[in-house]
Amino acid sequence: MSEEDPNSVIVEDQNSRVGLRRTLGIPGGIAFLVGTIIGSGIFATPRWVMMYTGSVGLNIVVWSLCGVIALFGGLCYVELGTSIPKFGGEYAYLLEIYGPFSAFLLSWIFVIFIKPSSVMILLVFGSYVVEAFFPGCSKDHNQLVKILAAAALGVITLVNCTSVKLASRMQVVFTVAKMVAILILIITGIVRIAQGHTSHFNNAFEGSTSSLGLMGFAFYNGLFAYDGWSQLNYIVEEIKNPNKNLSVCISLGIPMVTICYVLVNIGYLTVLSPAELMTSNAVAVTLAQRLYGVMAWVIPILVACSTFGTANGNAFAGGRLVFAAAREGHLPKFLAMVHTKRHTPLPALLFNSILSLIVLIPDSTTFELLLNYFTFLAWFYYLMCFAGILWLRFRRKNMKRPYKVWIGIPCIMVLVSIYLVVAPFYQAPLESLYCLLMVFSGTPFYFIFVYYKIAPKWFFQRYERVTVWLQKIFDVALPTDDEMEKEC
Repeated sequence: MSEEDPNSVIVEDQNSRVGLRRTLGIPGGIAFLVGTIIGSGIFATPRWVMMYTGSVGLNIVVWSLCGVIALFGGLCYVELGTSIPKFGGEYAYLLEIYGPFSAFLLSWIFVIFIKPSSVMILLVFGSYVVEAFFPGCSKDHNQLVKILAAAALGVITLVNCTSVKLASRMQVVFTVAKMVAILILIITGIVRIAQGHTSHFNNAFEGSTSSLGLMGFAFYNGLFAYDGWSQLNYIVEEIKNPNKNLSVCISLGIPMVTICYVLVNIGYLTVLSPAELMTSNAVAVTLAQRLYGVMAWVIPILVACSTFGTANGNAFAGGRLVFAAAREGHLPKFLAMVHTKRHTPLPALLFNSILSLIVLIPDSTTFELLLNYFTFLAWFYYLMCFAGILWLRFRRKNMKRPYKVWIGIPCIMVLVSIYLVVAPFYQAPLESLYCLLMVFSGTPFYFIFVYYKIAPKWFFQRYERVTVWLQKIFDVALPTDDEMEKEC
C-alpha cells in the first residue's frame, strides 16, 4: 500500500515501531535446527536406506555421509545467510543472484506446493498418537488421524501467531522430547551391544549394492531424514548476532544430529535383523514392542512429539518465506504485514496454515507423496544456491562476507546436487516432469500480476480495499523500519 493512501492504518508511532525482533540466541537456534531436522525421517526411512544399500556396513556409511552433506550444505548457507541477511532462505538468495523471475518461481512452488505439503508430517503425528492407544490399528482410524493432524496444525498456528518467544520455547520443549526418544534408542543399542548382540554386524559389507541408481535412492531417503538443515536461513532476521551465531548453530547442531542418527541405526540393528528392518514401516515402534513390553507406548508418544516439533519448525520457517515473498511484491502485500503488538508475521502464518489444511483434506494425501514428488525439487534449488556462491565469488569479489566457507565445499555440493537432481529423471522421468510443470505453472501469474501488472483496474481497486479491511481486522501493518538490518 502506498504511503499516500489515506485509508492506510500503518502504525506511525516512532516509539513503537512495527517489525519482527531478533529474539533467537544460540540455544534457541540449535533447538530450532535440531528440532526441525529430527522429525519422522529417522523413524520411517531406515528401512529404505537398508533396502537400497543392501548391507549393514554400507547402510551406516550412507547415514554418516548424509550428515556430512547436510553439514557442508549448512556451511554454504552460513555464507549466504550472512552475506545476504534476509528472510526467505533460497528465495532471498535467488532474488539477489538470478533476479526476480527465478525467485518468484521458487516462492510459487514452495509457498503453494512444498511448504503446505510439509503438513504431511502431522499425519505421522496423528498415526503415532493413535498407535499409542490402539496398537497396530492406526490405518483403521484414518479420519481420526487427520483430525489429530488438523488440531495439531491449529495449535502450532496459534502459538506462532501469538509470540516468537513462545514458539521457540515450544520448539525447545519438543526438541527435548525427541532427544529423549533418541537417547532411549541409543542406550538400548549400547546395552544390547554390551550384552553381546552384535551378530548383525558380522561381515557388515556383505551384500552391498554396486548400483549407482540404488545408491542415489539410498541417499535420497537418508537426506530426507536430514532435511531441515537450511531452515535457520529462513529466519536469519530473527537471530541475535547472526554473523556469529548462525555458524555456531550449524556447526554444533548438524554434527549432533549425525551422531544421533548413526547411533540410533546401530541401536535398531542390535534388535532387528536387516530383513526385519526392511519390512518395518515404523522401526522404532517395532523395536519398542519387541523389548519394552507394557511401556512400549512411550516410544509412539515421543515420536509424535518429535513430528510435532518438526511441524512447528516448518510452520515457523514457512511463514517467514511467505513474508519475504510478499515483501518483494511477489505475493499480496498484506502477507508482508506484522502484528502491531506481538511482532509476528500473522497474515503469512495464517495463509500458510490455510494452504496446509487444504492439503490435509483429500483422501489421497499420504506422507510418501512429499518424499516422492518434491525432494528433487528442493535439491534443484539447493543446486542453484550452491552455484550462486561460486558466481558471487567470481562476480562480486568485494562483497561483504562476514563468514566465508572454503571454496571446495560449494564445489563438492554442486556436484552432489547435480547427481541428486539428475537421478530422479533417470529412475522416474514422469514424476520428475510433473514437478517441473508445477514449477513453471507460476510463469503466467508472474507476468500478469508482478511484471506487467495487466490485471483489470477494478481488481487492484478491490485489492486495496480488502487490504485496508484486513489490516483493521487483524491489527497488522507493514514494518515501519528495517531496524533488524541495523542490528545485523
